[in-house]
Amino acid sequence: MLTSPHSSDPRPAAPTSVAAALRGAVDRLAAAGVSDAVVDAELLAAHVLGVGRGQVQAAAIRGDVLDGDRGAHYGELVARRASREPLQHLIGTAPFRHLELRVGPGVFVPRPETEIVAQFAIDALSAAASPEPIAVDLGTGSGAIALAMATEVPYARVFAAENSVDAFVWTKENFGAVGADNAQLAFIDLAQAFPELDGTVSVVVSNPPYVPDAAIPRDPEVRLFDPPAALYGGTDGLDVVRTLSTVGLRLAHPGGVIVLEHGEWQGPAIRDILTDDGWRAASTHPDLTMRDRVTTAVRP
Repeated sequence: MLTSPHSSDPRPAAPTSVAAALRGAVDRLAAAGVSDAVVDAELLAAHVLGVGRGQVQAAAIRGDVLDGDRGAHYGELVARRASREPLQHLIGTAPFRHLELRVGPGVFVPRPETEIVAQFAIDALSAAASPEPIAVDLGTGSGAIALAMATEVPYARVFAAENSVDAFVWTKENFGAVGADNAQLAFIDLAQAFPELDGTVSVVVSNPPYVPDAAIPRDPEVRLFDPPAALYGGTDGLDVVRTLSTVGLRLAHPGGVIVLEHGEWQGPAIRDILTDDGWRAASTHPDLTMRDRVTTAVRP
């Protein structure tokens, strides 16, 4: 509840100004090492107040007051964020392209860099020489890539596989909320996914676990809160990629495309895996920060 600076509040909790609450939050988050302290402070306030971030900024400029109860709730969320609990877990959603996806403990939070992976998959799906091309997202997690394809290429048929019980709860919720009639979700291991589609798929896409087992992610949000099954991919991080290469060959039709997300140093090794398995034209592409992020190849 936002009130004017002069309105009375019958509740015993002391109100504070929005501006003061934001300043305190920014200081606390910055001291805890949160890189975007201002953004996070404003987004947490927007969540508490049920308004947009711009309205929070306007409220701070006007001198609006945050009532005591919501101020206390805000303080609790700021403390949790300062402990490096992911912002998306606290507000319950994560943006992905034009979507707003439900996320929380047990599911990998979609990252902005994965949006370029989705773009490659969407472009390939749009270019497919079929009135109803088929795409498969293996290890879909929150459903981000699959739902982006389904909504941005509405004449396509999109199939998504996920086999983590904890993640599937969120995946199912997102599929239900988006309500794309052309998207189908299955609880199945990616290695056995969709045999009925063998040889018919135009785009096979995945954001697999690709962190080497011995590597320790720098950010506490990743290290402490992302599910390990969504992060670690064996000694070199590429165990799941090897499986995806063979599964992709089973699913894709000639001329079909595979699109894989990976770490910035893994492009050459993934190109070798794909080429050795029989894929052609393996190419690695950068994300918007100019770090290698996605490798594509074509089924002969």
